[in-house]
Amino acid sequence: MNLLFTRRQFFGGLAAGVSAFSVPGLFAEELTRTPKQTEGPFYPDKLPLDTDNDLLVINDTLTPAVGEITHLSGRILDARGNPIRNAVVEIWQCDNAGAYLHSKTGNADKRDQHFQGFGRFLTGRAGEYGFRTIKPVPYPGRTPHIHVAVKVPGQEKFVTQCYVKGHPGNEKDGILRSIRDEKTRESVLVDFRPIQGSRVGELAARFDVVLGVTPVDEPKPN
Repeated sequence: MNLLFTRRQFFGGLAAGVSAFSVPGLFAEELTRTPKQTEGPFYPDKLPLDTDNDLLVINDTLTPAVGEITHLSGRILDARGNPIRNAVVEIWQCDNAGAYLHSKTGNADKRDQHFQGFGRFLTGRAGEYGFRTIKPVPYPGRTPHIHVAVKVPGQEKFVTQCYVKGHPGNEKDGILRSIRDEKTRESVLVDFRPIQGSRVGELAARFDVVLGVTPVDEPKPN
């Protein structure tokens, strides 16, 4: 997969979002570390042949997945607010029918065969990542969410989840409510906002992930 091409393709349509990538470390003291969340039982037990950052179209097929088109983007930052480049970001989520890309998923008979269900992206110099996917939907027992994993060289894999801010199911979701600190819980609640001028009702969602780690290629303080 040509990561450089997909990065240009994705961020080319979100110039305003890219401009929000600020000076490294500028707001380090204000950042709240993203809480760890369970990986859950539905990380794909067999990865799809296509694992790029566009979950709506599989390989060269012409039929897109069903759902509200969402551009999920953000940055991967260390504890001081510095961007982490060359981190592998993975997302996975259920399709519009509530089915995961997993052999034991519920609603397997209704699974959208055109939804990739899983994607990867390699962060750039500003720590940026981006995916085209669908707005998450609820399934029995869970409020809408997207699983996010970050793999930084030399560090243990970090797993969290992001949620739809203001969704009524959030109040009853045990995994989300397990985050006791209100400010920390707020850090995983994401606005899914309409993109101005979109003819098909696309949404934009921004989720920055703040890790409590120092990349191995960065000099550590004495």
